Amino acid sequence: MNKKWLEVLGLICLFVTLLTLAITLTINARWLYQWDIGRLNLLDMTILSEKELLHNFGQLMRYLNTPWVTELKMTDFPVSASGALHFYEVKKLFLLNYGLLIVTVGPSVWYLRRLVKQHRLWELIQPFRIAVVVPMVVAFLMAVNFDRFFIMFHGVFFNNDAWIFNPATDPIIDVLPETFFLHCFILFFILLEIFLFLPIIIGKRALKKER
Repeated sequence: MNKKWLEVLGLICLFVTLLTLAITLTINARWLYQWDIGRLNLLDMTILSEKELLHNFGQLMRYLNTPWVTELKMTDFPVSASGALHFYEVKKLFLLNYGLLIVTVGPSVWYLRRLVKQHRLWELIQPFRIAVVVPMVVAFLMAVNFDRFFIMFHGVFFNNDAWIFNPATDPIIDVLPETFFLHCFILFFILLEIFLFLPIIIGKRALKKER
């Protein structure tokens, strides 16, 4: 593989690193859920206190984030077979995201160091100018009709309807409302746009220094 193709691979890895980093920060934003407990009046949907609810949320996130935790158990929320299947599939997506982040960080650093060494950081400007448009388009579609977007999102990443929870068998869904996931998507798009704009800013500053 020649150096040109290695640089193309490095650029792709940089995109993936920034994407997975935005996802990682979003799915681990415990503060966002804690904020939504008050904003969405989630305590009205349960007999639990905020501390107890956050404890159960933490148990869920430990299961989703940790490879060696193989069974989902929450102190105050039972989980049906269908619910367990969906959370298992979500767990696989979480771990895939972390795997991609780990695998692409090295090549991304190599690519950036190469650009710095050769005074070519300005080459980041054009590809990232294109890249920043994509999240904007997707976010616009989400804003137009989030319900439809939410359904399409699950249609893309899941090949079953296990994500459609029955509150009678999986009461956890009462305290994980759709609006919370809307807020998660908003946070993700904000983070991703910031990360995609940074290389443009860095590239423009480098270009000014070269002149």
